[in-house]
Amino acid sequence: MISGATRMGIRSAPAAPDALAAQEVIDTVAGIWKARALYAGARLGLADHLGAGLHSVNELAAATGTHAPSLLRLMRALASMGLFTEVAPERFDLAPRGAVLRESAPGAVLSTVLTLGGDWQWQAWGCFLHSLRTGEAGMNLAHGARLFDYLAVHPEDSAHFNRAMVGIHGADGAALVDAYDFSNFESIVDLGGGTGVLLTTILNSNGRLRGVLFDLPETSPQARALVAYHGLAARCDVVAGDFFASVPDGHDAYVLAHVLHDWSDEEALPILRNCRRAMTARAKLLILEHVLPAGDTPHPGKLMDLLMLTVTGGVERTADAFTSLLAQADLQITRFIPVATGQTVIEAEVRAP
Repeated sequence: MISGATRMGIRSAPAAPDALAAQEVIDTVAGIWKARALYAGARLGLADHLGAGLHSVNELAAATGTHAPSLLRLMRALASMGLFTEVAPERFDLAPRGAVLRESAPGAVLSTVLTLGGDWQWQAWGCFLHSLRTGEAGMNLAHGARLFDYLAVHPEDSAHFNRAMVGIHGADGAALVDAYDFSNFESIVDLGGGTGVLLTTILNSNGRLRGVLFDLPETSPQARALVAYHGLAARCDVVAGDFFASVPDGHDAYVLAHVLHDWSDEEALPILRNCRRAMTARAKLLILEHVLPAGDTPHPGKLMDLLMLTVTGGVERTADAFTSLLAQADLQITRFIPVATGQTVIEAEVRAP
């Protein structure tokens, strides 16, 4: 459209100093088109419909309640992205790449797409400039609620969110076990451990270790089911609670995996202070999160930080920021340990008097 306008003489734009750089910038912002097309295909369940034997656009339109000519345009776009393939005019099949969007596919890709590209999150990003001007999460303005309060009353979105978190962070457990030696501990508490994927991985790697999964009551049934599935019920307790109020005391290690980045420093401090109160002098606190590098160094956490600003009201932190935050809770960092997934284990202990 821009180049056409230029050819017509409507506007004369100066030549870009670097045409490749200019195109890369435009391609980046045009990624919004792919994101919304992918979300629509996921929301309509097109991969599952194709897998079930519906191949014509008319069949798919009837199954999804959509306008056939418009659906054809979406199908062609998704086929151009390698998700589907047009095997005959207006007839499509599922490409191997698109099979990850089936509901039963491993990795929770469908739920991840529905979460990251979902309308509720899209609306929060529509308030991104508000977040930049005020520091308030765009989620609050868009929906009148913090993220976890919103999810508590929207069960379908909450279910996809929980599955997406497992899909996104599913490899963290094995990577954490490879990076950190848990053999010196007898008991470990996973604070905000969700359905227990991380903790069960740690316990399976060490047969003498006992665990406590500590999270809100609504996740307890799923957590107990997963603990039982792994045969760990004798070594792992599922405890409902609120880490803003208190955490179980007297254990050797406390894990906060992808928790602190959901909260501002002021909100994170009560969590850390409760950990400090529960910890013995020999206990360790293990924080698993991004640690942002200084300067212009590329890092996925730098874009994740914008997501935290907009959706949760939280923040990704640098090493210095972690050091300062933990010091306010009377904790001191002993090590930063890189993990293969790009995260970092921040090991901390009670600050010496």
